[in-house]
Amino acid sequence: QLYLVESGGGQVQPGGSLRLSCTASEFPALDYFVIGWFRQVPGKEREGVSCISSSGDITNSLDSVKDRFTISRDNAKNTVYLQMNSLKPEDTAVYYCAAINMRRFTACIVRGMDFWGKGTLVTVSS
Repeated sequence: QLYLVESGGGQVQPGGSLRLSCTASEFPALDYFVIGWFRQVPGKEREGVSCISSSGDITNSLDSVKDRFTISRDNAKNTVYLQMNSLKPEDTAVYYCAAINMRRFTACIVRGMDFWGKGTLVTVSS
C-alpha cells in the first residue's frame, strides 16, 4: 500500500503561481513509482495533467499546460512537485497525486494508476 499526501494548494490570482507537492507518508519510497498529477472539476471527469517516470528523465503533460506547468521529482526527499505558472481560472480544480509501480505503467491516465492521494484544491480567481 502507498499513502500519498498532496500539499501546496490554495487560492491565487490569474497569472500567479503555485507549487504542489506529493509525498508518501509511509514506506515504501516513491523511487520505483511513476507519479502523476491529475485534476478534477465538479461534474467533470478527472483528467491527467502530467506524469513523470521513476527516474525523472521522462515526463509528459497535457497540451493545455505543458508551457506553464512543470513536473519534477526529488527522490532523496521522496517528493514529486508540480510547478504551476501563469495560472488561469480554468485551472481551478482539485489536484490529485497518483502512483503506479514503474513495471506496470502504461499511460498517464486515471485507470492506469493504482494509488491516490486525497487531493488539494487550487482556486484561480481574482
